[in-house]
Amino acid sequence: MLGSNTLRCLRLFARSSYLPYRQLHKLRRLTGRNTVYSQVTMLTPRLPRSIGVRWLSDLPSHIKITLPALSPTMEVGSIKGWKLKEGDKLNEGDVLAEIETDKAVMEFSCPDHIAEGYLAKIIAPEGTKDIKLGTHICIMVEDEEDVGSFSNYVAEPEETPVPVSPDLGSIVPPTKQPTQDKTTDIRSIETDDRLKVSPYARKLAAERGVDLRSLKGTGPGGRVIANDITQPIKTPVYTGPKTEAPLPTYTDIEMSGMRRTIAKRLLESKQNIPHYYLQIAVSMDTAIQLRQDFNNISPDLPKLSLNDFVIKAAATALRIVPECNSSFHDQYYIRQHHNVDICVAVATDGGLLTPIVFTADKKGLREINRDVAELAEKARLGNLQPQEFQGGTFTISNLGMYGVSSFSAIINPPQSCILAVGSTQEIVVPDEEGCYKTAKVMNVQMSCDHRVVDGAVGAKWLKEFKRFMECPAAMLQ
Repeated sequence: MLGSNTLRCLRLFARSSYLPYRQLHKLRRLTGRNTVYSQVTMLTPRLPRSIGVRWLSDLPSHIKITLPALSPTMEVGSIKGWKLKEGDKLNEGDVLAEIETDKAVMEFSCPDHIAEGYLAKIIAPEGTKDIKLGTHICIMVEDEEDVGSFSNYVAEPEETPVPVSPDLGSIVPPTKQPTQDKTTDIRSIETDDRLKVSPYARKLAAERGVDLRSLKGTGPGGRVIANDITQPIKTPVYTGPKTEAPLPTYTDIEMSGMRRTIAKRLLESKQNIPHYYLQIAVSMDTAIQLRQDFNNISPDLPKLSLNDFVIKAAATALRIVPECNSSFHDQYYIRQHHNVDICVAVATDGGLLTPIVFTADKKGLREINRDVAELAEKARLGNLQPQEFQGGTFTISNLGMYGVSSFSAIINPPQSCILAVGSTQEIVVPDEEGCYKTAKVMNVQMSCDHRVVDGAVGAKWLKEFKRFMECPAAMLQ
């Protein structure tokens, strides 16, 4: 049998070590947990946690839930809010939390492999930002009575999410101000009698109440003489209060995860994609009249918009010029897409989203109108699902409703084209009889990736788009 000191050492070693199961079982037998059958001749060195088991842990069996990738481009996430509190029961498919990704705020549900359990501990509280994928965010247990065991649980450093705040300027720690050396004043007072002062100057100073210590002697060896006291003191001329330029005022606004992702992607697009731009004016008189006729025929249905015509015309033109329905991949090949999926830019409070109208070339104006309305509402409420905004083959950005006549848009990678739609304006144009008439004209500008779409190809697509907009019946056949 082992001595008491040896047993004590072995138990301390077991508490602080991570051992494989066989060595752990052997050590438990040696320390009196079971009948001793053999003695340990060599102790196993400390092992990584990934291959070891912690012995004598006070915590019951539990599962640590990690932050998953909720979108293909997601690298970090932020906890917007927890739907359950510690101690609540949860079943498979229950929503645990709302997580802000690089695209939107999404619901995170209980993992499929967990049938039921209880939320024992929230490691990443509400408001924690920039949590890396794979970081532990909560702990689940099977039995309700085990929840209390985690009340004082402290996450280990590598699993504790660190809230990240924007860099609003360097914080300078307060510096200790040097204390005034009071001995200097005392010394100056004590050495007053040792100042070099002429007797007459001392007399004048006493009569006039002049502090000799405040004077700088001009006599031999710095001696204070009568002239130092009787000469007039030069007083600085007052020129009024000094006016300094007021400091600028500002407010630092923290960027959301979506805004940071938008900034990153657009910067990469502008830096890496060789943009070029094509612009054309489109006559809108026929499209406006046809839209009005459709709305008058079906007054009970949602009103069609000119943007519905733009989406349909763009999708039909892409079917004729498929080179513009392509994307650049890895400098080795260009992928030409078979489906025409149009991304429609939608402005939300959190930033710009581009929900997708799938197979827009095969849909009618009413169906496109319904899809756009539903997607725009979901985008503003933050309820878009990943498959509704990830992907797409072509993007349309319309700022015409804000009175913008024309603008240049940045390509949404990996797509190769984006169409910027301006407002419709009434201008004077020549007519067929050599006179003039007014016409409603819309300016559109197309941004193209020169690696994928040559100038002539982009111009061909723009010509087809103009043809369908000016003669909508051709695309509705």
